[in-house]
Amino acid sequence: MTSPNLQQIEQLTSTYGPDQPPRLPLDFGDYLSLLWRLDHAGERTGRADYYRQCSEALAKGLGFYGSSLERLVRITPVGEIYASLGNAPYRKTEHLVDARDRRAAIEQLAALRDNVLTIGTYKEKWELGWPGSGIADLELRERVFAVLNTALRGQFLHFSRILLVIDIVLQELLLGSRTPKEVTLRELIEEYGYPDPESPETRRMYEG
Repeated sequence: MTSPNLQQIEQLTSTYGPDQPPRLPLDFGDYLSLLWRLDHAGERTGRADYYRQCSEALAKGLGFYGSSLERLVRITPVGEIYASLGNAPYRKTEHLVDARDRRAAIEQLAALRDNVLTIGTYKEKWELGWPGSGIADLELRERVFAVLNTALRGQFLHFSRILLVIDIVLQELLLGSRTPKEVTLRELIEEYGYPDPESPETRRMYEG
C-alpha cells in the first residue's frame, strides 16, 4: 500500500478526537467515519455532541449541509445512523424508480464499512489487556496473540483499502455526485465551526 493510502486509512479509522485530529484534508469518507464514531458514542452525551458538531461542520465545508442526506442524519437517533442510510433515496424527489435497489446497495456497503471500521478499531475495546492474556496454556496464548496482533494487523492494512472504494460509491449513491471534494481542518475550524482540538473546551466536551 502506498504511503498516501496508508495515511488515509489511518485517518478513516482514527478517533478524530482532540488527541488524534485529522492531518489530511477531510472528504466524504471522513464524514462517514465521523458518523460511525457518532453512532458508537453510546451514552456519552458530550462525545456524541462532539462528533455531531464535527460531522455538521464537515457537511457544511463539503457543501451538502441541508441536503436530504444531512437532514436524515440530523433527525436520526445516535446509534441508528448507519442503519438508516439506506432510507436516503426515499427522501429525494429523483431516482424514485430505482430507490429500492439503491437502498439495498447503500445498506450493504454501509454494513461492510461498519465491519471494516469495527475490525480496524477493535484494540480500543481492550480494557484488561489483549484478548487471550488470561489463557494459561503458553502455546495457545501465543497462537491467539499471533492471530490478533500479527496476522490481523498486517492483513488489515491491505483489506482496509476497500474503504477508499466504498466511500466513492457511497458518495454517488447518497449525494448523487462523483466529484471529489475536500477541506482542511483549519478551514473547518475557522469557517464552519469544527471543534478546535487545541481548545480546552473541546477536550472537556469530548471527555464528558
